[in-house]
Amino acid sequence: MTTTLPSPRTPDPRTAPVLRWGILAPGGIARTMASALRAETEQVIQAVGSRDLARAQGFADEFGAHTAYGSYDELVADPDVDIVYVASPHSEHREHARLALDAGKPVLVEKAFARNAAEARDILDTARGRGLFAMEAMWTRFLPGTDVVRQCLEDGLLGEVENVFADHGQPLHPNGPQRLWDPELAGGALLDLGIYPVSFASFVLDGIDSVTATGRLTEEGVDAEETIVATGRNGGTGILHATMTSRTPTTASVIGTAGRLDLGDPDDPTGRWYAPTGIRFTSRDAQDVAVWEPEQRTHGLHFEACEAARCIDAGLTESPLLPAAETLRIMEVLDDVRSQVGVRYPGE
Repeated sequence: MTTTLPSPRTPDPRTAPVLRWGILAPGGIARTMASALRAETEQVIQAVGSRDLARAQGFADEFGAHTAYGSYDELVADPDVDIVYVASPHSEHREHARLALDAGKPVLVEKAFARNAAEARDILDTARGRGLFAMEAMWTRFLPGTDVVRQCLEDGLLGEVENVFADHGQPLHPNGPQRLWDPELAGGALLDLGIYPVSFASFVLDGIDSVTATGRLTEEGVDAEETIVATGRNGGTGILHATMTSRTPTTASVIGTAGRLDLGDPDDPTGRWYAPTGIRFTSRDAQDVAVWEPEQRTHGLHFEACEAARCIDAGLTESPLLPAAETLRIMEVLDDVRSQVGVRYPGE
């Protein structure tokens, strides 16, 4: 038998309805998004807002934004902005998403969607009450490779899914950005790195019923690493790991009764499983192997932006690829992991 992995059904990003984007908080992830939007889509970077006007203007000049603002209030009030991309730290997501929603603007909110499930619920309830679109910017969910995995699961290529393994480790502490170690900024490995394995496990296992977690804390009291055993709604289990103190293989595997999928390449620093990367299928008897490769690996965040544009154009208030209920459930799982590991943020 010779297996061919399915082709992704992801629409061409350049065919997505064009929205005028307002970028709130021009930090590192906002730069990555803006680069992807300019290189891979027809989307318009309309405006950028920062608490520092000079910083906003520099970002606008670099990425061709039409307007720069020295406050977030001015950004969300701009009548020419169709949607706000909230790119601030996790600790600010509720405030900034609410600010945009209260101004009548749909939002794409960086992952993690909020500090905790209560804040996530508040954002989603506000969006629902105003009839506005809101989506978590978990970019992996919208990549073409993820649709390859989705079709493999739907078509039963793997048989019954029994296990998922996913790892994400980067050497970002103690010399990384403040947001990673500061409890006031909802720091720690889980919300920044661990959310990728958790979200992937939820996707593969048709949701997560329960988790058991252990981990290690930094001197500041945030999680340096965690290992999670997850039980899925489909009966499978997940072994998930994240650390911000060392570089790990950062690969993932989905194992079923008929074969497995391997994502990422531990020998390639750019081959992170959660980014555009190759996917390899190996049959149970190892006699059949098939490989899918992405067309490009340089960008990826634009796929989520184009999904938001398509949903808004269709009159939807959430994406069927990452519904609000799924985002909220994942936040509940993250809360559970933090509780077991012993991390509590100020004000919780």
